[in-house]
Amino acid sequence: MNKNISLACGNGGEENNELTSKVFYKAFKNEILQRNEDAAIIHNGELAFSTDSFTVSPLFFSGADIGKLAICGTCNDLAMMGAQPKYLTCSVIIEEGFETSKLEKIVQSMKKELEVNGAIVVSGDTKVVPRGSVDKIFINTTGVGEVLKHGISSNNITEDDLIVVNRDIGCHGATIFVAREGIEMSSALESDCESLFPQVKALIDADIKITAMRDATRGGVSAVLNEWAKQSNICIEVDEDKIPVSDEVSGICEILGFEASTLANEGTFVLAIKKEDADKAVEILKTFANGSRATIIGKVTNIHLQKVILNSTWGTKRFLDTPSGELLPRIC
Repeated sequence: MNKNISLACGNGGEENNELTSKVFYKAFKNEILQRNEDAAIIHNGELAFSTDSFTVSPLFFSGADIGKLAICGTCNDLAMMGAQPKYLTCSVIIEEGFETSKLEKIVQSMKKELEVNGAIVVSGDTKVVPRGSVDKIFINTTGVGEVLKHGISSNNITEDDLIVVNRDIGCHGATIFVAREGIEMSSALESDCESLFPQVKALIDADIKITAMRDATRGGVSAVLNEWAKQSNICIEVDEDKIPVSDEVSGICEILGFEASTLANEGTFVLAIKKEDADKAVEILKTFANGSRATIIGKVTNIHLQKVILNSTWGTKRFLDTPSGELLPRIC
């Protein structure tokens, strides 16, 4: 560990993993925490429990704002464990001088997204700090959900599973970068920020055999796949030409040297589905508005344990590593 915390420690990649494992996991070590899931399963498996903080810059961007993001972020973590979001807390730290009209707009976005999930805010806290102490507004949301499907875990993935994504990747990260840098674009690019519970509920109702799910936020799809490979002691092989990427995101990646698989998402999730149900899962996901490009992108093997292999369109293979470096900070 470095002596001082860097921006890279919050990127969702290698430095972030080192920080959490060597500082927080070391201090708070327990059986539930060590499972390293999107949400903790508690109360004899009946409830899922998760918390998240949001510091995105800018606060308002194409497709969403920090308010929608704060609800989607926590509710999606619960949904990834097969749980229906029920109760949330909301804590806000507001900079002195922040416009009340903007706060009201943010809260209305939160209200609308709570309705999508069928959840309510039942407790909260507000702090106002002197000008310059925070950047406008920070939000923390903590959520409790009712587990509808038991046994979902990223520690249980095997060679009986195929890897699926629910839509095209990288839209949130690309949108934030464009907004932050003031890049003028004539395109439909917008954040994928979206509540995922309706999609998860449809899969559960269809009795799809789900092994694991994870929303690909900081560090993107690459971070998720590498975490899964290590947690389940497997190798994941992904076909590059099957990973759905929009023309807008692809163009930004080419211009700026990004890799779409490492860009953050807020409405994109990765699934490990039993082989016999993978095609059916894709069909269900395609019935949703943003799911037209849902697809199977890879499989589980034992070629290189705890590694992710990218099969290129040229017939070559390379490791798809956990992202490292500062990437794009203040993304969520």
